[in-house]
Amino acid sequence: MSDPSLPEPSASGRAAATTPATSASSATSASSATSASAYGPSQASAPAKIRILLADDHALVRRGVRLILDREPDLEVVAEAGDGAEAIDMARAHEADLAVLDIAMPRLTGLQAARELAALKPGLRILMLTMHDNEQYLFQALKSGACGYVLKSVADRDLVAACRAAMRDEPFLYPGAVTALIRNYLDRVRHGEETSDHILTPREEEVLKLVAEGHSSKEIAEILFISIKTVQRHRANLLQKLGLRDRLELTRYAIRAGLIEP
Repeated sequence: MSDPSLPEPSASGRAAATTPATSASSATSASSATSASAYGPSQASAPAKIRILLADDHALVRRGVRLILDREPDLEVVAEAGDGAEAIDMARAHEADLAVLDIAMPRLTGLQAARELAALKPGLRILMLTMHDNEQYLFQALKSGACGYVLKSVADRDLVAACRAAMRDEPFLYPGAVTALIRNYLDRVRHGEETSDHILTPREEEVLKLVAEGHSSKEIAEILFISIKTVQRHRANLLQKLGLRDRLELTRYAIRAGLIEP
């Protein structure tokens, strides 16, 4: 309670009394601004969203798929297309990280568009979204550069997970597709067809292992009792057969093939 014997402070006095606090507040704000400027954006800033190009010739389907994607905090549809040709135009006009393509579309199908987009934008990930639970379409999609195959009937369950898997460079296939791939592989083995595990001759495998272990051509020649020229020829054949460029890539391949420990 105020003392009635004390005079009320004047307006100027009240203003003067509040000035230090105001100054302190301003100083704090200025300090915060300086700190933010010096150390960049705060940790609370939202991460960059995955930018998606969506292509389907049915507007209602696009709308439903967009609702599924846009409600996720890390996903954003930045462009839409009604057919494969328009999808390619949209990819040129917009920066996208991921393309979600229907298979059956006019002008260019999703499979044709996928091949074009893989060549046009090598860093663009591609998912096929389709109503077709069909092995032929599945294999064509994978050959066209798609990293995932999602059925429209379960899009509300699988599509978001497939988008995130694609951006982690992980394949995404529905269970029936995995079964089809395994069955196809077993059929090829049963019929004696050449698989990627057997494209090298035993001698080439030996040379590859020694190259990956860091041996020189001279050392490999001495270990295998062959000429240096023969070693060099095997190395050239290895690079050509495997589509690799140098010793480092040969070493990585040898690790994946289980020839050496990482």
